[in-house]
Amino acid sequence: VLANVALASRKDVRDAVVAARTAQPGWAAATAFNRGQVLHRVAELLEGRRAQLVDELVAAGGDVAAAGAEVDAAVDRLVWYAGWTDKLTQVAGAVNPVAGPFFNLTVPEPVGVVAVIAPQRSALLGLTSVVAPALVGGNTVVVLASEGRPLPAVTLAEVLATSDLPGGVVNVLTGHRDELAPVVAGHLDVDGLDLTGMAGAPVADLAALEVLAAEDVTRVLPAPTEEPDWTPVPRDLGRITAWTDIRTVWHPRGT
Repeated sequence: VLANVALASRKDVRDAVVAARTAQPGWAAATAFNRGQVLHRVAELLEGRRAQLVDELVAAGGDVAAAGAEVDAAVDRLVWYAGWTDKLTQVAGAVNPVAGPFFNLTVPEPVGVVAVIAPQRSALLGLTSVVAPALVGGNTVVVLASEGRPLPAVTLAEVLATSDLPGGVVNVLTGHRDELAPVVAGHLDVDGLDLTGMAGAPVADLAALEVLAAEDVTRVLPAPTEEPDWTPVPRDLGRITAWTDIRTVWHPRGT
């Protein structure tokens, strides 16, 4: 026995969504530069817990070298995503040429509250790789941690609580995936659902979650057939733009 980890209930899920919804307007209203600073701070504090995280990963079945590499990669991944907060608008947005006396601007905006089912195998690097991109654009997150390897997620929650991240922006739940996933998927105040952590689940189970999400027109990032290799640095902004809405604004110009 390594530890006694809390088993989140349906009420915990509902409370987490309320906290995320309450925090979302403030997080979205923060300047992009400030959000980047906060994510950098989270990375610094995570690095300060390196020895503890290595021990937790080793206790879950890894070796010391691989665990150390995973912690270092998780810190670097947070820094990588932090660097995109003040660049996202320039890359994903545009000034569009239109026929008429108008400025036509396209800008990315957050979808709102994103529920994430974290990878089951990569308990730290995979976790940061799915949570951080949702935060870049101004979303808040409710995340179901790895069921079999929850300790790194608990430590990450402690890091987040002692960082500059406002309360409610990231809400970490530990417990049984198959019990909590339908509650999250069917919640009417969730705007996005990341099913990455359902990799390898039966097709019928995945379809049931997508049906629950469809009842509220929740945006869904489908589960891969198998858990990805999280080691390579992302080659695109797909996980960031998955949780942004593209808004187009028309504004008259001239007199």
